[in-house]
Amino acid sequence: MLGPNVETPKIAIVGGGIGGLAAAAFLRRAGLRGTVYEQAPALKEVGAGLVVAPNAARLLRRLGVLGRLRRSAVRLDVGWEFRRWQDGTVLSAEDLATACERLYGEHTYTVHRAELLDVLKTAVPEDAIRLGKRCTALELRDGRPSLRFDDGERAEADIVIGADGVHSVVRGAVTEPRPAAYSGLCAFRALVPGDRAPSFALRRAQTLWIGPGRHLVHYPVSGGRAVNLVAFAPAGDDSVESWTARATVEEFLLEFDGWDPRLVDLVRAAETPGRWALLDRAPLPRWSRGPVTLLGDAAHPMFPFFAQGAAQAIEDAAVLARCLAEDVADPARALRRYESLRLPRTSRLQAVSHARADVNHLPDGPGQRARDRSFAGTDPLVGNAWIYEYDPDAAMAPEAGAG
Repeated sequence: MLGPNVETPKIAIVGGGIGGLAAAAFLRRAGLRGTVYEQAPALKEVGAGLVVAPNAARLLRRLGVLGRLRRSAVRLDVGWEFRRWQDGTVLSAEDLATACERLYGEHTYTVHRAELLDVLKTAVPEDAIRLGKRCTALELRDGRPSLRFDDGERAEADIVIGADGVHSVVRGAVTEPRPAAYSGLCAFRALVPGDRAPSFALRRAQTLWIGPGRHLVHYPVSGGRAVNLVAFAPAGDDSVESWTARATVEEFLLEFDGWDPRLVDLVRAAETPGRWALLDRAPLPRWSRGPVTLLGDAAHPMFPFFAQGAAQAIEDAAVLARCLAEDVADPARALRRYESLRLPRTSRLQAVSHARADVNHLPDGPGQRARDRSFAGTDPLVGNAWIYEYDPDAAMAPEAGAG
């Protein structure tokens, strides 16, 4: 995509998570090279599972890594299966087995985060990843970015991509820092070994149990060798926003006391859960400044209630790489185009994800009964078409916007 007389820019990607590696992979596919600077001494992904919906699956296929991921992924037959907290009554469910590929050209999968990271790594040259490099500052010197790391090294680049997560250092060079607000919710994450999981939790389904003030999601990962649990409950005084904060199974169980006994048995079988406060961040007014931009959670952290965090980072990476390749002589203009294409879509997803907490957590009563009746009359697979049918190539040719 680059002309013969165009000099290849030096691109630095801060952060070696899913978004950062996807950016490096799509840049390589577009004929550009990005160097990933990751603070950890090894590439690994903490946390547990995630959903690879059709909008992410088609981009992984385009990178040539979907086939590899499918070796460990679970292809879902049922998605967004909403159940009542007290007795497991099914309120609504998506028929993914017969409809998903027909509607969107791809299936929906669940995977462990580490498995997705591993396959993305295969699409990036080994010498393009530098580990143990914690970025502490980004400066713009005469419009040229300069990164500083905690080991004293400095690195200059023509373009910097901040894929460094919710606590992004790069974000401070792009926009005024905005403190996060407390959402009032905390999240529990845990894995249940497959040989300890009840049979209902090993179904190829993404199941959501919803109840007053809380909800819990479970689905199998790693070829069914484990079940991923993620649950949301009132945060109380817990303000730790960290993948590594620990809770006990007893604390987890206490939050769901009185729920369907099958669900309680599933939680009881869990390994040591993580717990962290869910902080609330409004959409940023901009992501880019000159030759510096943001991607993924650094740009648009969102509540996980639509399971789109990783997918949106992968979409960002695809659009960003194409914008840079098509306007490599003017990186600032390319980054403005990237922002204009992506910001409306991700802001919309931030908003609908935020609103979902109120819908899922209604107390029993008239509002809850009306919600449950509305579930019975809707098909989330069709209702969320604007999420799943998105293709960056279609959005950019002709320039149609990314909504």
